[in-house]
Amino acid sequence: MSAKTKIIVVKAKELIYTALFICLAIILILLLIFMFAPGEKSVSTSAGAYTPGVYTSTITLGDTALDVAVSVDENHITSVSLNNLSESVTAMYPLLEPSLESINEQLDSISSIDDLQLDSDTKYTGLILQQAIKNALQKAQS
Repeated sequence: MSAKTKIIVVKAKELIYTALFICLAIILILLLIFMFAPGEKSVSTSAGAYTPGVYTSTITLGDTALDVAVSVDENHITSVSLNNLSESVTAMYPLLEPSLESINEQLDSISSIDDLQLDSDTKYTGLILQQAIKNALQKAQS
């Protein structure tokens, strides 16, 4: 009789270990799901994220100050343009206009300014413009 009791204890012990490992596996799976599940997008897709209008941010290139004008409606950026752009600035910084055109082409397909795909040829110019756009958007947030 004592031999049967030992078998039952070993099986109960195995059941407890199995239940413990199953609970740990479920907790681990839930933890991984919560950590790596896609989160919400930026506030630029939420209703009424911006106050409609044109907002500017200034960047300095050499001795020239340029205004980056960002037009927004209630939900997203409609366009980005440069003010005070002279021929001398265009000659000194030839990648400025192609970077701006690339950004304007992507505005309809992105949900946040952080989602911009910057060309490798104009990466640093694009980063300067992207930061100026972020500064202007801070003024536009309601």
